[in-house]
Parts: sequence; structure tokens; C-alpha cells
Amino acid sequence: MAPVTILNAGYRSTNYWVVSAGTSRLLVDLGWPGTMGQMRANLNRLDVPLREIRYGLATHYHMDHAGLAQELKQAGVPLLVLDRQVPAIPLMKKWIKPQDRYVDITLHDNVVISFAGSRALLERIGIAGEILPTPGHSDDSVSLLLDDGSVFTGDLTRPAFIGGEDPAVVLASWRLLRERGAARVYPGHGPVWQMEAEAAL
Repeated sequence: MAPVTILNAGYRSTNYWVVSAGTSRLLVDLGWPGTMGQMRANLNRLDVPLREIRYGLATHYHMDHAGLAQELKQAGVPLLVLDRQVPAIPLMKKWIKPQDRYVDITLHDNVVISFAGSRALLERIGIAGEILPTPGHSDDSVSLLLDDGSVFTGDLTRPAFIGGEDPAVVLASWRLLRERGAARVYPGHGPVWQMEAEAAL
């Protein structure tokens, strides 16, 4: 497999990670609604053509992480959905305002897989890793864990900053990631950090 590279196409305080194996790419988290122009501009600046993005993966269905999912689909980027996430997709609309210019996500044309099937799908696009359930921020939250220890966690709360979430659920998700080899955390907001630096883990 080609070496994996990671780029950040983020804006408006949210990270949108482009995980690439050569020109085979996965976009992790999918933009704010109504901002397709900004997403395209950031991808162009990073020299990432939309046609090379094999799938878009939302770590969870909140508007800053999945707001452009349908527009990306219309531009040719298939939406990769874990089966556990499917019920969360229509619920996102209740937080959307008309001025957000959100395009409703259709359900019939997504690529729906199980967690068990994630490794095989990623392998087909040249990326060694798996997608794991990591509830805590939301019930539908997932993380992409690469075999090199890079993990994309969306809004899974860093252990030292747990507030209103259920600490047991959040810590169980982090324990799962650590047991599977996670080392470098690429969060949905803020800088990359090393798991060894987190005393609570």
C-alpha cells in the first residue's frame, strides 16, 4: 500500500481531514452546510481534486461535521455510512435553520457498511485501518483508526475535558482506541495531540 498522508481542509474552527494513499482519498468530516465553495477552495489549495475522494465519512451527524454530505454526493463523492449511524441522519435536520442552506441527505444511495466490514472497504482504496464505534459525544459517533496509530475522532471529548457527557461512555471509547493501537489524535476541533500525553488514559 502507498504511504498515507494527512491534510487538513478545515475552516470555521472545524477540521476536515483528507486521508490519502497516493491519489486514493477519504474525506473525514464533511463541512458546514452552505459552504461548498469554501470546501472546494480549500481542497483546491491542497491540490486535492474532488474526483480523487473515494468516500466522505462523517464521524457523526451534526451540522459542522456532515453539513455538506449531500452536496458532496451530488459532486461525485459517495457517502460512507456505518449502519449504526443511519438513524441519526434524518435527526440532524432539527438543528438546521433555513439560512444554513442545508441540502437534505438522501438515504437510498449511501454506501452503508458494518464496523466489521470497514477494514475490507478501506483496504480496497489502499488505506490500512478500520472504523470503530466511539460513542460519548453522540450515540452515532465513530472514529477512523489507521494501522499507523493515527485516529480521527470527531468530537469525542478528550478525557481531561469531560463535562456534561457520560464519563464512563467517553472513557470506554478511548480505551477501545488505545487497545487497538491509537497513538496520534486528529480531532474535529483543535490541534493534533499524542495519546501518551493524556494522563486520564
